[in-house]
Amino acid sequence: MSLKHRLPLVILLCVPAVAAAQETRESSPLPAPPRFEARVDDPMLAPMPPAEAQVGSWDEALGLVRQRSTDLRFAESQVTRARGQWRQALSGLLPNGSISGGVALDLLNPGNPVVSGGGSVGAIAGGGGSITPTTPLGSANASVNLALVDVSAWQGLAAANAAEDAAEASLQDVHRRLTQGLAQALVATVAAERAAELNRVGLRQALERYALATRSLELGASTQLDAVRVAQDVAVAREALVAGDEALRRAREALGIALGQEGPVGVSPDFQLDGLVSATQNQCAPLSALTERRDLVASAKRLEAAERNRAAARAGYLPRLGLQSSAFGLTTRPGPGRILTWNLAAVLTVPIWEGGRREGLVQERQADVEAAEQTYEQARRDLSVEAARSRRGVEVAEDLLRTAVEARELADQTDRLTRRSFEVGRGSSLELVQSGAALRRAELAVALREFELVQARLDAFLTEAKCDW
Repeated sequence: MSLKHRLPLVILLCVPAVAAAQETRESSPLPAPPRFEARVDDPMLAPMPPAEAQVGSWDEALGLVRQRSTDLRFAESQVTRARGQWRQALSGLLPNGSISGGVALDLLNPGNPVVSGGGSVGAIAGGGGSITPTTPLGSANASVNLALVDVSAWQGLAAANAAEDAAEASLQDVHRRLTQGLAQALVATVAAERAAELNRVGLRQALERYALATRSLELGASTQLDAVRVAQDVAVAREALVAGDEALRRAREALGIALGQEGPVGVSPDFQLDGLVSATQNQCAPLSALTERRDLVASAKRLEAAERNRAAARAGYLPRLGLQSSAFGLTTRPGPGRILTWNLAAVLTVPIWEGGRREGLVQERQADVEAAEQTYEQARRDLSVEAARSRRGVEVAEDLLRTAVEARELADQTDRLTRRSFEVGRGSSLELVQSGAALRRAELAVALREFELVQARLDAFLTEAKCDW
């Protein structure tokens, strides 16, 4: 066969081979370009400087509260005040004695002995004859009073006793509230420290995305709109960082106030937050019943004190029986002196009319009782709701943490896939920005949920506990 006749046959045989080779080249994927590694450096990525004062343990923090807490000093002063009032109420039922003395001289008649207040004194008969008072004349008077039957005073003592119990219960509740407040301040500070750290991680990731978008723009794989979108995400990350740093400063200031310090106080890196619940359990004990919580006990004692004060006001209409004794003596020649009189008397006092003062006092005490009843009822309701919320709060915090962890894992996976897709030119800048923002929110959510769980466990324990320092 000649060349002229063989050429079409060769062409027909080569066409399928060329087509197959072309189809093979189109179906086989091209190798992906190497991953872009961005290096960023920004002043805002520098970590937040630590506070000048720091606490390293729970015992150290609790010791500062004991030394510097103004709430604790105030509660202790109220206990001292209540004890003083109880002692005053008791004095009305104990013997009251007094001694008075004086020296008198008659300026017109210096030779005549007179008692203080006027009146001359003549010769006094003694065991061996008459005894002459001295000039000037010294005199003394001693008296003793004892309440035998005084219902109003007894009711007043019972009211003072109840008020003292209320003050002591309030002091114990201050211990619990200070413990809870200190734990909350420590957890909030550690959470703010962690949030500030995550904000810097988020800013770094946003800057890396911006570098990736800029590189893609330089290579012509993206548009100016893509770069602007990513730059906007960087600005949002900077805003979150600034807000987080301010929240950290305020958390440190709140911790300083809780510790009685004038400046901000931070938490050292060695602080063990995981052992905070067990540390508080060493200082506090769970209650056997919710009605035993000290603030509710204090409210009940205040109600009892108000009822006793009302009973004391009503008892003011009743008669009072008392015992009085007095002795009078003066200086004589020969000395040193003689007791002229010594008497003992039972005194019955019957109130008749006081111008309505007693009735007004009864009305005032009745109003105090009604106010104390409403305060107690409100405290009981609030405590019931608070206890139910604290018990439910642990389960809610656990559920929120579990869902936050799942959301973070998905957000991290989405961000990695979106970033890789943008690197090879298949993803948009909008997807890149959205995935990055979602990842930052997810990271912060997990950190905050972890601290919320610790706080929920602390609240659940301390809400139904009694703390004695």
